[in-house]
Amino acid sequence: MGLKGKLIASLEVRGGGHSIFDIYHTNTHHVSNISPSIVNHFEIHEGEVVKDGSIVSWNYNEDGQKKIVKQVIEAIDPHEKLIKWKVIEGDILELYSFFTIVTSCEHEWTTWSFEYEKKFEDTPEPLNFLGLILDVTKHIDDHLLKQ
Repeated sequence: MGLKGKLIASLEVRGGGHSIFDIYHTNTHHVSNISPSIVNHFEIHEGEVVKDGSIVSWNYNEDGQKKIVKQVIEAIDPHEKLIKWKVIEGDILELYSFFTIVTSCEHEWTTWSFEYEKKFEDTPEPLNFLGLILDVTKHIDDHLLKQ
């Protein structure tokens, strides 16, 4: 059994948390256009848009390396503006036995939570990955303010 961890970060968004949620929920395919330096490609493998049970993948850049993460959407709550993804394939599972990502959006805040289990005791916390997601959220917020 590895070491379990949880990271939580909240980011103030000027365009409103509901707008960030809308991008991730119904316009996810635009994220690669909004933040092309980080997200190269988004694909839906099973299901529609982003709904419970949909399987999606993201190609992204981390520390100059191309990486992929494939996820199943475990929950979407439009009233709470919450989406929960479970990683089922990809580079991140080389270091972690399981990895879930939850985003929740309210008024002027977007909160990201990671729950994971390290495969090895000396595995670093996923701070770089969290930083990437926060950067993408900032890019989306900037994009929404320009519209």
